[in-house]
Amino acid sequence: MSHFTDELDRHQPDPGGRRWLFVAYDQLTDSIGPLSEEDPLELGIVLVENPWKAARRPYHRQKLALVLANLRHFAIEQAARGVAVRHAVARGPYRSALEPLIAELGPLRFMRPAEYELRFDLAPLIEAGGLIEFAHEGWLTTSEDFSASQIKGPPWRMDAFYRHVRRRSGVLMEGGKPTGGKFSFDAENRKAWPGEPPPPKPPVFEPDGITIEVAELIEQHFAAHPGEVDLGHLPASRDDAETLWRWALRDCIPLFGPYEDAMSRSSSGLFHTRISGLLNLQRLQPSRVVGEVETLDIPLASKEGFIRQVLGWREFMRHVHEATRGFREQSGVDPKAAERPGDAGWSRWSGSTWPINSDDYGFDGGACPSALGAGRPLPVCYWPGQPSGLECLDRVVEDVWRESWSHHINRLMVLSNIASLLDVTPRELADWFWVAFHDAFDWVVEPNVLAMGTYAVGPLMTTKPYVSGAAYINRMSDYCSACAFNPKKNCPITNLYWAYLDRHRRAFTDNPRMRLVLNSLASRDDSRLRNDRDVFEWVSSVLGEGGTLRPEQRPEAEDA
Repeated sequence: MSHFTDELDRHQPDPGGRRWLFVAYDQLTDSIGPLSEEDPLELGIVLVENPWKAARRPYHRQKLALVLANLRHFAIEQAARGVAVRHAVARGPYRSALEPLIAELGPLRFMRPAEYELRFDLAPLIEAGGLIEFAHEGWLTTSEDFSASQIKGPPWRMDAFYRHVRRRSGVLMEGGKPTGGKFSFDAENRKAWPGEPPPPKPPVFEPDGITIEVAELIEQHFAAHPGEVDLGHLPASRDDAETLWRWALRDCIPLFGPYEDAMSRSSSGLFHTRISGLLNLQRLQPSRVVGEVETLDIPLASKEGFIRQVLGWREFMRHVHEATRGFREQSGVDPKAAERPGDAGWSRWSGSTWPINSDDYGFDGGACPSALGAGRPLPVCYWPGQPSGLECLDRVVEDVWRESWSHHINRLMVLSNIASLLDVTPRELADWFWVAFHDAFDWVVEPNVLAMGTYAVGPLMTTKPYVSGAAYINRMSDYCSACAFNPKKNCPITNLYWAYLDRHRRAFTDNPRMRLVLNSLASRDDSRLRNDRDVFEWVSSVLGEGGTLRPEQRPEAEDA
């Protein structure tokens, strides 16, 4: 017996005469579906913990703790409402735990899961009639919204989708026109943070017996997994979710807009809300957060910037992922998939081999597109305790392994940018994001990394690669002030940027959004281009061997 099972038994109602539901790990809410509409005294739910799935990849311990602690608290919360709870532990795929329960309880209703990997797992039970699927009511948009907004796609474009959904939903609309006269205030939301006002400190949560027990379980059974469990910053209960959301509304969102792209050594999140993990578990409802932010008396640029992330970007990522089966089916890019889940470079970092399940039950390791032919391994400096010598990268990596989180510009313009400039294999980078971030599930991490972060699927859903030299990082952060390299003189990221454009210029020749930078590349003299290539090889070699970049070892241009 455990504290959790004792608590569940204490609240457990009589399970007789119930209509049973299977509730997946990313649907931990009673605000949607039958749990919101039907008498709790007539319902029973099946919840499954799955150590087999948790061990398939070297997931950050904080991520495992977030999912498991929320699932257990949700079980107690539902039992307290009068819902009967059947709690199962899977030693293989989810279907291995559900099959005997279906035989005992009869067919189970369930909402369509967000993750492709879970849908693949459950498909045989659906085909056999043991699971009866209905639509996931947590989404704000439908496949019809997606198709209606993309009449010329693919390629697909988020701005067209966002405008369509705004018009259809009426969110931030007045008289058929966008509030404030335009759909996006992104151009106003690109300010560097000057050091004031001070960023809010995230709330600290008081661990209870269930959460403490989860941390102990992870330390005991998942000791090989990287990262640590930080109970004080682990929102696990319904009350914790409310606390985080109230903090976000009060202290973050009013200033979210202007500083949403800013980065700082003094705060990993600045004015970002940190609610993405709870949104993706449905502990906070997207419809609720959009509705409450829309009514706030705050600057429109902050209001629209936040709503665009949830109503626009988040929904768009999901539709693209589902339309392509996680990029396994698409035109113009090789749709092959990895045979097994990757360990994201954990083996190179740890010196050990990540254990692979002998029977993966037909699961693959995800699509492996690489439109630009990138195929180098992820440097070990993306793992704890292996500094690269680049303050921006080292600071963000340190934040990620401490918190299992960072905000979106750190992800896009530091982590993904540098990996792209080094021609890192897109699949391995996507796997790294998947294991490192507590909010990463396949439907969101793969479009974010394979499409936006690395341009691995070409122009399928982005118009150009998101890459930059040191100037952008210096302009939007204070990282460079603490770096051994000078962003205006010798930062290798700038050379990596020009070398990247030089290597891939043919792929971008017909791209109108790349014309200006290609013109600049054409005017770069041969000596500098040779130095760019030399710096690329130097950085790739040093980081590939687990070393640290030092200014005195940097190759110099011939005319320097």
